[in-house]
Amino acid sequence: MTKKYGLLVAATTFVTMSFAQQKGDPAKTEVWQPVPKEVSTGTPFSTPPSDAIVLFDGKNLDNWISVKDSSAAKWEVKNGEMVVNKKAGNIQTKQSFTDYQLHLEWKIPANITGSGQLRGNSGLFLASTGGGDAGYELQIVDSYNNKTYVNGQAASIYKQSIPLVNPAKKPGEWQTYDVAWTAPRFNEDGSLKSPARVTVFYNGVLVQNNYELTGETLYIGTPSYKKHGACPIKLQAHGDPSEPISFRNIWIRNL
Repeated sequence: MTKKYGLLVAATTFVTMSFAQQKGDPAKTEVWQPVPKEVSTGTPFSTPPSDAIVLFDGKNLDNWISVKDSSAAKWEVKNGEMVVNKKAGNIQTKQSFTDYQLHLEWKIPANITGSGQLRGNSGLFLASTGGGDAGYELQIVDSYNNKTYVNGQAASIYKQSIPLVNPAKKPGEWQTYDVAWTAPRFNEDGSLKSPARVTVFYNGVLVQNNYELTGETLYIGTPSYKKHGACPIKLQAHGDPSEPISFRNIWIRNL
């Protein structure tokens, strides 16, 4: 057994154990039909507006911290890209936001392996309400000729809303999310006053049209809301054994 193969087996075993330790049946919330139609796209314009807050410009991770312990983010920066460090865990912005416009670019490695959810899995949490995967996730995963449950493919609001179409590009090509996020509002007693809403353009194509979320996104179970205020934006270091994905050109505008 080669060292590389041994690490792959160990990582796969860890993921399997991690999933097994969670209660319930995740398959109960997986939707496989209808499959969004595939469409082709060009390259959207991505220069930050003059009033944008640049969260990552390819130079450093000064605007990000570790979700686990609030220490400096330990993902790798090379060639102007932010590369996921799965051992270091999720990272999130130092700053918190409420309503905003966000631009983010991401790339699945050209040499990606695996299938389904174990193929370049990550996530953009539009509001991180706590540690781990708490919050509202816009899914990131390879969806180019890669079959999975459709409420878990790229540009889905995870386990809630299927994207209108599938404009995914091939692994190795940069892809873009442009998001308009309206945070939920709560009454003083903690009850929901108005739900979160999101509009998403994926590679320049509308895939989520002012969708009203039914609560935080969950791997297992029914979504629900809990009271919170302004939140950081989180990027996921998913525990699958596939090659780590990259990010670049991340900026935000408060609305």
